[in-house]
Amino acid sequence: MKPGKRNLITDVEGLLVGNAEDARVRTGATVVLGAQPFVAAVQVMGGAPGTRETDLLAPDKLVQEVDALVLSGGSAFGLDAASGVADGLRAVGRGFEVGGMRVPIVPGAILFDLLNGGDKAWDENPYKRLGREALAAAAEEFALGSAGAGSGAMTGSWKGGLGSASLVLDCGITVGALVAVNALGSVTVGEGPEFWAAPWEMAAEFGGRGQAQRFDPGYEPSPLKRMGEATTIAIVATDAALTQAQAQRLAAAAHDGMARAIVPSHTPFDGDLVFAAATGARPLTDPMVQPFVLGHAAATCLARAIARAVYEARPMPGDLQPAWRSRFAR
Repeated sequence: MKPGKRNLITDVEGLLVGNAEDARVRTGATVVLGAQPFVAAVQVMGGAPGTRETDLLAPDKLVQEVDALVLSGGSAFGLDAASGVADGLRAVGRGFEVGGMRVPIVPGAILFDLLNGGDKAWDENPYKRLGREALAAAAEEFALGSAGAGSGAMTGSWKGGLGSASLVLDCGITVGALVAVNALGSVTVGEGPEFWAAPWEMAAEFGGRGQAQRFDPGYEPSPLKRMGEATTIAIVATDAALTQAQAQRLAAAAHDGMARAIVPSHTPFDGDLVFAAATGARPLTDPMVQPFVLGHAAATCLARAIARAVYEARPMPGDLQPAWRSRFAR
């Protein structure tokens, strides 16, 4: 396995990503758009999730494909970002047909960034606008770090952000990950600079600092955020042809990457979840071995993407937490 040409989730052909931010509010939204509807599933492992239209992603539900997936800041207010994406898709004729009407299927998830120092005294919720702006910006190339859904994110110790990574398997199948990191836990060992995800780093994509030589395995962490303030929300994607049940297993396996990269993760105070997306461009030639390898690749991509999110975060005036690069960038 090796990274794709962009080392982004858009190395999965047929997927585009768009970001939108509001610097005054210190928040944003990110959309993953398919050229065609794609199979999607979700696995929730955190104790405080915030979601839209995730029930329909179960394998026994009528609708088997979605038009887009949305990650957003804003806590419950941010669920409106998916409404903005749905409005934009309906305007161009996208959506599930019901009696001649088109209903875009746009599941979404949110993170809590309401206490990050931004101006939240809005007269009108900005997230529907941000969702539509993110849709309009959808492209193969997109910014990481302080961008999109990660623009106002924080972690237990460092400024959070938006990250992505990809892998191309030896069989030619591509896997990618996209994540907004707003975790209660830390992505670095102690005060850094080494990342917990270091064993899976490729081509110095988050600084090449290597693994920490010493850490205390008996360290007992304490929550640095209050209940409901933390969440890491992610999307793993592949061009493999998967059923919804197989996609759900992919999402479950990807959570291993979250546990590798954030310590602690999946706490009662985090809303940790992973969406899985499968475009179906490449049929599985070995339905036993390939799903096994796909799960490993998804976990590896997500661990790398989480570290990249914090590594790429930019310092800005008014930050309540330091950016990793302001302290350690060479």
